[in-house]
Amino acid sequence: MLGETIVRHGCILVTGACPGLPHEAVLGAKTIGGLVIGISPALSLDEHVQRYHSPYEEYDALIFVGSGLMGREITNIRTCDIVAIVGGRSGTLGEFCIAYDEGKLIAVLTGTGGIADHIEQIVSVINKKTNADVIYDDDPCVLIERALEVHQRRVEQGIAYLPPGADA
Repeated sequence: MLGETIVRHGCILVTGACPGLPHEAVLGAKTIGGLVIGISPALSLDEHVQRYHSPYEEYDALIFVGSGLMGREITNIRTCDIVAIVGGRSGTLGEFCIAYDEGKLIAVLTGTGGIADHIEQIVSVINKKTNADVIYDDDPCVLIERALEVHQRRVEQGIAYLPPGADA
């Protein structure tokens, strides 16, 4: 439902081109004709499929960064205006940390288990001011609508694309 919701609002879905919840979002987006881009950790399609055992057929474009799983996260996060956190483990935590430090708008789908259900606690422990906005909801439709409203305000305020410390 998250992938469908994202593309229904005219957005492009960008994922780490991996199996699991990200791929479920891709499948949802494609059911309604959405545009989907994957940021692959591999150097080639062969490596993407054989080494990382990752899907490829549903993507409109795959970008091969060749920097491995953790290196791919930086490109993935910097490509997005809104970062959605759903479930997740250590890779999702890494993506959250990059997005938080880069001052991104982060939409957390609560009730999905994993890291997503601990982000609020993590933010309180980090105790670091960045330009990040973190919003939470357990309904994917409401979450994306709220995220788009916050994004529009950030654009109007001139902070939508600025990392912490950057001048407007």
